Amino acid sequence: MNSMRGDTADYGEVLIGGLPLLDVRAPVEFAKGAFPSAVNLPLLDDQERHQVGLRYKQKGQDAAIALGHELVNGAIKAQRLQAWADFARAHPQGYLYCFRGGLRSHTVRDWLREAGVDYPLVRGGYKAMRTYLLGEGERLFQRHPIWVLGGMTGTGKTEVIQRVPWGVDLEGFARHRGSSFGWRAQAQPAPIDFEHSLTLDLLRRERLGQARWLLEDESRTIGRCALPLTLHTRMQQAPLLWLEAPFEERAQRILHQYVSDQCAEHVALLGAQAGFARFAQRLDDSLQQIRRRLGSERCDRLLIRLHEALTRQQNQGDTSGHLGWIEPLLREYYDPMYAYQAAQKGSRIVCRGDAATLLAFLAEAQA
Repeated sequence: MNSMRGDTADYGEVLIGGLPLLDVRAPVEFAKGAFPSAVNLPLLDDQERHQVGLRYKQKGQDAAIALGHELVNGAIKAQRLQAWADFARAHPQGYLYCFRGGLRSHTVRDWLREAGVDYPLVRGGYKAMRTYLLGEGERLFQRHPIWVLGGMTGTGKTEVIQRVPWGVDLEGFARHRGSSFGWRAQAQPAPIDFEHSLTLDLLRRERLGQARWLLEDESRTIGRCALPLTLHTRMQQAPLLWLEAPFEERAQRILHQYVSDQCAEHVALLGAQAGFARFAQRLDDSLQQIRRRLGSERCDRLLIRLHEALTRQQNQGDTSGHLGWIEPLLREYYDPMYAYQAAQKGSRIVCRGDAATLLAFLAEAQA
């Protein structure tokens, strides 16, 4: 393989274009933050990186480089080189990178060339690409009009977002529904990965000519993922649409999403027994998490109903018992909280109504 492509500093082409990326940083670095199209095939594993770092502090760069070559040699080097070459041949339009586009990425590129594979790198590496995305994010968040969709818990805000072409599903990117009960079976992305994916999605929408976005009214954090501060600040000032739905419909939607769907996700991921056990524990933990705000007496009452419902669900496959804690939790806790928020934000509300009403309003706004 001999591509005649040179190294690149066109971060927009690489990232917005979703080009394949070979990340040769250590796994611990990759886990803290990477890019959606990147695959981690490290030059040094975490332990090797730690040893080389210590040698660098003690004896300088040349000694650290020598130790790196000593650690990655023979069969280990051959195995890693084969993995890099396989990636390069499978993704001929891609690039490789390390943290700053320095020693590690140049070493991998040189070893690949010795093996007959010419694969270019991203100048400046991960740091330069992240800096680019942070800058582009600030520009995006300040430039484009934003509308926000609010409403009581269970009104189906995410469903409306997903039906609007310019709707942006923040909770989808975060893999979390935003409340104390918002966890999913699959783990959330690293906060930096969430930020990267969201920014890249908005950049691609901009390239397609989208001039505005509809976002769900969220707090700054969605689980462990934080919205960029500039974006969240803009959201607090944006026109607000308020989605309404009957109480019974909302309770049934909560039952479906937070009980039936969540249980099915956990069972699919972990198997019937372990999946149900983890699902049940997470529901218990979620109620315990808001104990102080609920008050101990009310929390204990709801926990008794929750445990009864879980037993009934496990033994009979009947989830309807969960309404025994969902309905009072909505009436006594979530609804008063959201009613207060709606009153505080009342001057920003430009339209109230059910899903059909808001969708019609948004279609007219888009036109």
